Amino acid sequence: MTISLMNLPYSRNALEPVISAATLEVHHGKHHQAYVTKTNALAAEKGMEGSSLETLVRWAASNQDRGLFNQAAQVWNHGFYWFSLSPDRTSPAGDLETRINADFGSAEQLIAKLAEAAVGHFASGWAWLVLGEDDKLAIETTHDAGTPLVSNRLPLLTIDVWEHAYYLDRKNDRKAYVEAVLERTLNWDFALANLVRKEAWTYPA
Repeated sequence: MTISLMNLPYSRNALEPVISAATLEVHHGKHHQAYVTKTNALAAEKGMEGSSLETLVRWAASNQDRGLFNQAAQVWNHGFYWFSLSPDRTSPAGDLETRINADFGSAEQLIAKLAEAAVGHFASGWAWLVLGEDDKLAIETTHDAGTPLVSNRLPLLTIDVWEHAYYLDRKNDRKAYVEAVLERTLNWDFALANLVRKEAWTYPA
């Protein structure tokens, strides 16, 4: 299959004032699109143009193909990020809330640790809430295109901390961006759905 640029799950202005339509136009319409275009070109070179995005990411990681991995993983990470955001305020519920209270003490403590990880991550990358191999929730960061998709951890939510995620709106103030996302637009319903499903989210075909 040819990998396509997925549609945003909301309108481009739906996340304002946290993330502007101008940022989404560039971030989704240009950065994400560029990763899609390069992924398809590299997959075709390797005779893998019929493969799913998840197959490409995992194959590239296991074969240490950094070129394909960097492009394909960024396509997947960005798709996951769009769903990690919501124009509607949500809160942890169900089994997710129970696990957060058990593993972090409270949602407030989880958010504080997630903010610390996202703001403190050096250079470009991602901050993740994952379900670890020990069946406990954990926070981790990855550099560049790094993704839990190629580990034994189940990704539940992510925050993009590459500068292109916030520079048009916040200049170099990553802290303001992260705090606004955590306060108003993080999609806890998506995290719960990932937890309940018990397998990694699949990029829309």
